[in-house]
Amino acid sequence: MSERIAGTRRVVATAGVLGGTFLAAIETTVVAAAMPTVADQLGGLPYYSWVFSAYLLTSTVSIPLWGKLSDLYGRRRFYLWCVGLFLVGSALSGLAQTMPQLILFRALQGFGAGGLLPLGMSVLADLYTLEERGRMQGLLSGVWGVASIVGPVTGGYVTELFSWRWVFFLNIPFGLATAAAVGTALRGRASAERRPVDYAGAVLLMTSVTLLVLALSRSGLSAGAGGDAWVVPTYAAVLGFGMLLYRVERRAAEPMVPLDLLTDPMVAAIAGTGLLVGVAMFGAISYVPLFVQQGLGGDAVEAGRALTPLILGWVVMSVVTGRVVLSTGYRPLVLTGMICVTAGFLGLSRIGSQSSVWLLRADLALMGMGMGMTMLSLVLAMQNVVARRHLGVATSFGQFTRSIGGAVGVALLGAVIAGALPADETPSAAEMTNAIHRAFVFAALASGLAVVSATRIPSGLPVDLVHPEQRREEVPEEVRRQEAGEA
Repeated sequence: MSERIAGTRRVVATAGVLGGTFLAAIETTVVAAAMPTVADQLGGLPYYSWVFSAYLLTSTVSIPLWGKLSDLYGRRRFYLWCVGLFLVGSALSGLAQTMPQLILFRALQGFGAGGLLPLGMSVLADLYTLEERGRMQGLLSGVWGVASIVGPVTGGYVTELFSWRWVFFLNIPFGLATAAAVGTALRGRASAERRPVDYAGAVLLMTSVTLLVLALSRSGLSAGAGGDAWVVPTYAAVLGFGMLLYRVERRAAEPMVPLDLLTDPMVAAIAGTGLLVGVAMFGAISYVPLFVQQGLGGDAVEAGRALTPLILGWVVMSVVTGRVVLSTGYRPLVLTGMICVTAGFLGLSRIGSQSSVWLLRADLALMGMGMGMTMLSLVLAMQNVVARRHLGVATSFGQFTRSIGGAVGVALLGAVIAGALPADETPSAAEMTNAIHRAFVFAALASGLAVVSATRIPSGLPVDLVHPEQRREEVPEEVRRQEAGEA
């Protein structure tokens, strides 16, 4: 294969991955704009939140599964499976006639979406050298940010001009283009030996994570209502299934959760920091719009636009970080980023109805820049410190810890807010502002703990910290060309 063909195929594969990332990212926001219309037409208002929860649950649960399967049998096959499930779920969601049907089809859609981002990251790590990965992962983050910005606007226009069903149907042509690009540009990697799939580990892992996410969700929802009788038994079930999973994985030939990987000090430091980052990140995304609308008296449009400075700061610093990380190392960027996030949350905790809107935007932009520095550095660090045979599961594990951190953050911050509000009466704007201020202080504490955790990430340049197996594979140049065709 000539260099020209290899280069062209790599560009096509990259374009396909970016397209898949855009689809997964925009789906998390575009549906929100259509849901009021959906609820009016299909009824079932009590099921409203489950349209989002079902998607979040299955997309989180499936992350480790897709990562491990791609390590065993190749990225191409399972990336295409993810796109296919996402598109089938999209088509069925657009055809749904009742809210329970929509919830079921959104769950299917989320199961496919769970692999699009981590497998996309893994494909890029396969195709690009250590020196190139930073720029490409920065581009991936930029695509995610742009999709997050245009999602609500797109959802509103599509719903108004056509129908809410087209919010789902429009995924189909773009998804088919993504599948065509990845399917033609990447080759399937045939294994020389038949390796067993850890079905028991997969079932136990998905069961444990499902129960954990449900328990966390119920904890937040019931915090101000005297508690939920099912929360404690659910956590007990999580513990029981987790212990059983540990026993099964110790004996598995190809464990779904490689225990040797999880006990690596560098991986543990990166994952622990990512967990705390998820608490802060999802806390900001979930409660800043609520703060603007119910605490500061803004309307729905202002609440929807509130996160724009955060996302723009995230996109800009992701691109910058991708270009400088090789010369700075991971730890300084993560430390600086989380200090910015901590300062941003503390700033938000002092904003009131009389504060300048520019002060709010400045705090959010500072938080976004911190997130951009931190998230990209953690992704690259996780990919570079493991052997290539663990690349998919390590990338997925990093994404998984951030998602679980997000579920923890939303539940805990919800509990903080509920605990600060009067139980039997509608809170005033001042009471709501005070309650959300407390939540922001709590999020600042989580960000501060992430700063402490980040000090455990080894110092040094990425080229010095890369796993020996990957360092050998970086040379000669011919190896990289082969990866472009065999990822």
